[in-house]
Amino acid sequence: MFAECLEQVRKTTPLIHCITNYVTVNDVANVLLACGGSPIMSDEPEDVADITSICGGIDINIGTLNMRSIEAMHIAGKKAAGLHHTLLLDPVGAGASRLRTETAVSLMEELPFDVIRGNVSELKALALGSTTTKGVDADAADAVTDRNLDDMVSFAKSYAKTTGSIIAITGAIDLVADADRCFCIRNGRPEMGRITGTGCQLSALMTAYVTANPDRPLEASAAAVCLMGLAGEIGWSRMQEGDGNATYRNRIIDAICNIDGETLGKGANFEIR
Repeated sequence: MFAECLEQVRKTTPLIHCITNYVTVNDVANVLLACGGSPIMSDEPEDVADITSICGGIDINIGTLNMRSIEAMHIAGKKAAGLHHTLLLDPVGAGASRLRTETAVSLMEELPFDVIRGNVSELKALALGSTTTKGVDADAADAVTDRNLDDMVSFAKSYAKTTGSIIAITGAIDLVADADRCFCIRNGRPEMGRITGTGCQLSALMTAYVTANPDRPLEASAAAVCLMGLAGEIGWSRMQEGDGNATYRNRIIDAICNIDGETLGKGANFEIR
């Protein structure tokens, strides 16, 4: 299942339009290239409709907002929706500020997102209307753990039903759900949290996987999450004395480039609930 999703990405080379934040844009582009996709970036309102029209999917990341980029997100999103392209929302920092929360909510009201990916605090902020979360860094009380796993699976499925989107909650245990099924994924390393932008990279990766596998968006989303986590495990296993988080970032990208379908199939650690 996951191997087929990976192979389809490399076979079709999906072109993904990323309106993403300038902190992580270079790594996002490199991850798309590593997985077999192709990136293009534009957040100029006069440009984005044309750019979106030649792509297969769009990754909208609200990490570094400004009025121009917000306008561009709406224009590009409408164009993508009209063309039935894959749409993914990464509501970075939702709940941390009024602008971020309102921007995410406005986009969700206007656009039919196939996938919404964030940490627990961001998605709770959108689902429950909270404005007291930490946003980018999920509060410990908002972590998915074995103790609250049943409740969090129910939340993910319920929110997926409400939004009509696949909901991906990423953290120590990752949840990828539609209204009926939830993949509980245990790949990854805690050290991945020391690298800026692994979540942004994952959102682009998921967009590529869903674009290349339109007939199985839930499985494709879960495959991308497993791939990112497995790359973190492999990258960490190759760290040497003196290596730090910059080297780890590169080793993760290298692992994404080199993982094949068989490795992903064997290394994916998940259960379906």
